Amino acid sequence: MSIESHRIDVHHHIVPKEYLAALASVGIKNAVGEPFPQWDIESTLAFMDRRGISASITSISAPGIYFGDSKFTKKLARQCNEISASIVSKYPNRFGAFATLPLPDIEASILELEYALDTLNLDGVVLLTNFKGIYIGDNYYEELFFELNRRKVVVFVHPNVPPLDTLPTIIKPAVLEFVFDTTRAIANLIHRGATKRFPDIQFIFSHAGGTAPFITWRITFGNKKIINQLKHFYYDTAVSGTPYALSSLMNLVEPTQVVFGSDYPFLPEKVVKLMNEGLQNYGFDREVLMKIFQKNTLALFPRFKDIMV
Repeated sequence: MSIESHRIDVHHHIVPKEYLAALASVGIKNAVGEPFPQWDIESTLAFMDRRGISASITSISAPGIYFGDSKFTKKLARQCNEISASIVSKYPNRFGAFATLPLPDIEASILELEYALDTLNLDGVVLLTNFKGIYIGDNYYEELFFELNRRKVVVFVHPNVPPLDTLPTIIKPAVLEFVFDTTRAIANLIHRGATKRFPDIQFIFSHAGGTAPFITWRITFGNKKIINQLKHFYYDTAVSGTPYALSSLMNLVEPTQVVFGSDYPFLPEKVVKLMNEGLQNYGFDREVLMKIFQKNTLALFPRFKDIMV
């Protein structure tokens, strides 16, 4: 098997018809201003085979599941998690899954975390950067983060948009605000002390950490202890296989902290292909590419070791 066929994809979304129907029932018919992409498991597997992805760890993307009704959110979290578990059960060698939690309800989220990890055996948790304008790292999440830390959970952080109705409309929110919101979440986690209080949570940040690598000095004021916290995080390569993003990221972290992400199906396959080519043409040697494509992810999710060649 060639190096191109060893990828494990940590930034890989599902868009089940049940999820779309639930959102439509409360008037949500697009994903942050964009139409929801077509999705089904057969097309996903075909995409993975074409792009050399051995396994994918799936998640629900923005806009998530909370739209003001806690009961609706709890029901949809359970439904999404059970759908994810059924996919993993049917294709255990091809899929893992991050659990969706019914935030901002902390008590319900702790109960769903227990069910998702202990009963459904999901691989970790996906958190959006903010829920109802409350950014992760805020003391509001303290009880949940205590549980995530106690269980040493892998937390995949996906951007949301800030709760503003004055965003510029010329440039789509998913283009600008996603990377800025990831940066806000990272800065909030660090400056509120959450990463020090909960050192056993393994965070993966989307899209090479947003703009955080580029503005590392600004958000740390050059404090080496704070910079070391940034170096401890994991960062995925989704929409980041370019010299602009990679040069900044690789000046911050060691290759051991970079994991592969496709952003399928929200990113068109032709762009995924372009990002893959960018990764392979950046100048990484074979050993580093193997770390990014699979070895770093296997350190986080060792159950996939048996299926990798």
